[in-house]
Amino acid sequence: MLTERQLLILKAIVDDYIRSAEPVGSRSVSKREDISYSPATIRNEMADLEELGFLEKPHSSAGRIPSQKGYRYYVDQLLSPEEIDKPEFVDVKSLFVQKIQEVEQVIEQSAQILSNLTSYTSIALGPEVFETKLQHLQIIPLSKDTGVAIIVTDTGHVEKQSIKIPEGMELSDIEIMVNILNERLKGVSMLELRGKIFSEVGDVLKMHITNYKDMLKMVEQSLKQEKNDKIFFGGKTNIFSQPEFRDVDKVKQIVEMFEEKQLIHQIFRSENSGITVKIGQENKLQAIDQCSVITATYTVDGKHLGTIGILGPTRMEYRRVISVLDYLSKGMTNTLTSLYQRNK
Repeated sequence: MLTERQLLILKAIVDDYIRSAEPVGSRSVSKREDISYSPATIRNEMADLEELGFLEKPHSSAGRIPSQKGYRYYVDQLLSPEEIDKPEFVDVKSLFVQKIQEVEQVIEQSAQILSNLTSYTSIALGPEVFETKLQHLQIIPLSKDTGVAIIVTDTGHVEKQSIKIPEGMELSDIEIMVNILNERLKGVSMLELRGKIFSEVGDVLKMHITNYKDMLKMVEQSLKQEKNDKIFFGGKTNIFSQPEFRDVDKVKQIVEMFEEKQLIHQIFRSENSGITVKIGQENKLQAIDQCSVITATYTVDGKHLGTIGILGPTRMEYRRVISVLDYLSKGMTNTLTSLYQRNK
């Protein structure tokens, strides 16, 4: 159990190190207006905090920096919410009053705004396609042998896929098929949809269309989707402007990680509602063992829809990022819920 004096000194050191990225000495702590202790007293407490594992002493420096344990205690016990009703948040507020028609636009713009406000790298995972249900299917012919399949889910997610139209297919046949598909498959989960095309629709369709098997195969192909969420980045290179990432090998590891969709999905997807903070080695990945990942979920009608979060150094402005993320994720939830209701 830390004493009140130790708590005050630990918070001061974390705050100063987040701001300066330089080891913090007892003399600089003693100059703070909220600290009334002498440099000697502060040095003794810093030594105790180091022995307890909350601080570390870098080589060739008299100052201290927070350890990952120190950051964790700071986040869990010492943070208070930041007031975000400021002019700089006008972009966030304006996003949520726009009449945006597609879910992905909301998510993509949210990721960019989050990055702009924090100067870190933001990552948003789009709707969980395999947890949603079919709301509507439309096929638009572009020529006699090509077209576009438009799939709308019950969460308002819109997926567009190019398709190859079987030879000899009439426009009237496409219209009949689409009507039958929407009648029979509306409300079926995207996970089960491909498997039910033939079993639920085949017998009905063959009574109306001669080459129905080719048509159903065309639709089946249009439903092939990756299991992972869509990934939206904001400020992808922002993290490399931080002084911690001057090491070329570390930068290379993070760049390679950005290209691995499965890894991004693993790191950023959160099942927990609200804010989640993972610090350094808690991320269980060497490429970001000096990073913190802060995520928040957004929902529709209480159902998890996706995740938006920040990747930055462990020396991150936690108070600000957490407050911005909380505000942004709640705004996304409200906006996407309204969009979902309009699409019903």
